[in-house]
Amino acid sequence: MAERLTIIKVGGKIVESSDTLYRLLADFAAIEGKKLLVHGGGRSATQLAGRLGIETRMVDGRRITDDAMLDVVTMVYGGLVNKRIVAGLQALGLQALGMTGADMDIIRSVKRPVTAAGIDYGWVGDVSRVDGAALARIIDSGVVPVVAPLTHDGHGHILNTNADTMAGATACALARHYDVSLVFCFEKEGVLLDENDDSTVIKHLDGSHYAALKAKGVISGGMIPKLDNAFATLDAGVVRVVITRAANIADGSRGTVISRQ
Repeated sequence: MAERLTIIKVGGKIVESSDTLYRLLADFAAIEGKKLLVHGGGRSATQLAGRLGIETRMVDGRRITDDAMLDVVTMVYGGLVNKRIVAGLQALGLQALGMTGADMDIIRSVKRPVTAAGIDYGWVGDVSRVDGAALARIIDSGVVPVVAPLTHDGHGHILNTNADTMAGATACALARHYDVSLVFCFEKEGVLLDENDDSTVIKHLDGSHYAALKAKGVISGGMIPKLDNAFATLDAGVVRVVITRAANIADGSRGTVISRQ
């Protein structure tokens, strides 16, 4: 039987406040067994860009990443946010290693092409390969990887890459080595029938239910790529996917459990 590995993907809002970050890291440290953390940091990037006089442009929730914005997200994701998390985990007794996809050639991407509608996202990457074997060697050595949402193209270019996508792709690659549980955590209780009412959490969501709710517009916006990633990981062998509030990650029994059937 393969060993269990828990992958936690945490959104930027949670890691950008000292209070919520401390709670998250304490709960993450309490998870038994091997683990890996993927984080965001978009609000911090937007705030720093504003202080530097760099305009933030978003299309369908995705950040347009020109040369100036690439410098910002590299500093924020790969530096400020990542190292705060690493330092916090070290204080809790975990041997953490902060990294981007460029480190050890772990995650490569291809630059997103200009869309049919003429949208040029700039230096944004779509994941093309994850070196699961290299990550497994790091994890098996007793180290906890902390992965920032940056990748590279193999030709010297850093690429801004969606953290949900990176978590999903990493989970798929590591499913060949472990029994992987993937947890997407954020500020809500899970997938909600009413996004303003945490009591409407959907405890179990399968593919047909998801398709129906999406068609009705009940599930929309940024939750769609998160769920698309979740279902794709199940197809690749991930054994369990949960979407839940960050405060619930150590519990493991609350939130929305994703399954194909």
